[in-house]
Amino acid sequence: MEQINKDGTRRELTNFNVQMIALGGAIGTGLFLGAGQTIHRTGPSILLVYLVVGLFFSVMMRAIGEMMYKDPSQHTFVAFIHQYLGADFGKFAEWSYWMTLILAGMAELIAIATYIRLWIPNVPAWLIEILILGILSIINLSIVRLFGKTESMLSIIKIIAIIALIFVGIWMIAVHHKNPVGTSAGLGNVTKDYTAFPHGFREFLNAFPMVFFSFEGMEFIGITTAETKNPRQVLPLAVKQVVFRILIFYIGALFVIMAITPWQQISQSSSPFVQVFQIAGMPAASQIINFVVIVAATSALNSAIFSSGRHLYQLAVESDSKFLSKLRHVSKSGIPSYAVLFSACLMLFGPVLSAFKALSAAFSLVASICGDIYILVCILTMIAHYRYRQSSDFMEDGFKMPAYKILNPLTIAFFSFVFITMFFNKENVIPAVGALIWLIVFLTVVKFRKIKESPDTIV
Repeated sequence: MEQINKDGTRRELTNFNVQMIALGGAIGTGLFLGAGQTIHRTGPSILLVYLVVGLFFSVMMRAIGEMMYKDPSQHTFVAFIHQYLGADFGKFAEWSYWMTLILAGMAELIAIATYIRLWIPNVPAWLIEILILGILSIINLSIVRLFGKTESMLSIIKIIAIIALIFVGIWMIAVHHKNPVGTSAGLGNVTKDYTAFPHGFREFLNAFPMVFFSFEGMEFIGITTAETKNPRQVLPLAVKQVVFRILIFYIGALFVIMAITPWQQISQSSSPFVQVFQIAGMPAASQIINFVVIVAATSALNSAIFSSGRHLYQLAVESDSKFLSKLRHVSKSGIPSYAVLFSACLMLFGPVLSAFKALSAAFSLVASICGDIYILVCILTMIAHYRYRQSSDFMEDGFKMPAYKILNPLTIAFFSFVFITMFFNKENVIPAVGALIWLIVFLTVVKFRKIKESPDTIV
């Protein structure tokens, strides 16, 4: 039986779709292309970094899951910040997260065109970008079920690539495969000459933000709930399973890579996946991984269109603005179509900005700032969950986070620690300062507007 919400949106996503969307959101180009850089920073200790970050992300997912279980009608988990921390922080989180998704979509669109042009260099990048964005927009504007199937298919391709790497790696380790540089695959490569901080403690700290952002997208579970069949059955399963699967994929893949060849010999300028398959004697490795990277970027863009549309729709529902009221439209197929279309159209500015060097640099800076704002949204989400547990809304027989009085503050402290570590890296310090400035300016403007509209009200 078809499940239709009061606002006209439809619950058509299955447990499998939700699992694949969450896996696909968190397994992106960062793993396939950027893993070499994270390994280079800390060596085998990177496994510990992934484990720690992954466990704290699992706590946040339990927090999001608990709130969404209580109210599965919400189209975004960020709505709970609005509900439990007030409209000021709520608007900051909703607008900031929406902006982050738009900029992420722009970046993925540019990446897709870049990697496709390695095969067809004579086709203009802008044409590729318009075609890809058009196809994905049509998918997102049709029916939720089609989006779920498309995203599941894209995620499966990424997962197959990781599983293939792990199985090839296990075979190479089992037969002590001889590498071109004279070393042999073996578990001893992981522990040989081990030091916790091979490039110093600061590089170890710098690995935390990189790994943190590699898990970004896992929270998409908290955006699909309002359009998921039987959410109170699906949500607990998805939250419990997806975190550990991602940890297995990340830690398993990185462990195998470092076992095949000593980590000191892994290049940080090229994909470690390509390096491993080439060592295994697969000359077409770079072409295969190029295809997987295109799939990963397409999956991320597809999710960005879906998520940004739902966030903008949520903002429109909560706003009294005449302009935003037009974005409350829900199509006959249950899609907040105007919000999705508006968000997708904004992503077209990515290719335009990338065409101009000065604007491209500005775009990169703004994208970095938005990335750092994501940490602030995560912190606010955890605070909102703590407030929820203290409120009369608390659902005693719901999907509860265990030991929230301990785990919730610990997670807030850890996310704060990750944000602070960015000030120890000259590449991250300006975006981190920019994120704080954005928070202060946004809240100041909101307060000023309140005073202007109600001068007799003491705020």
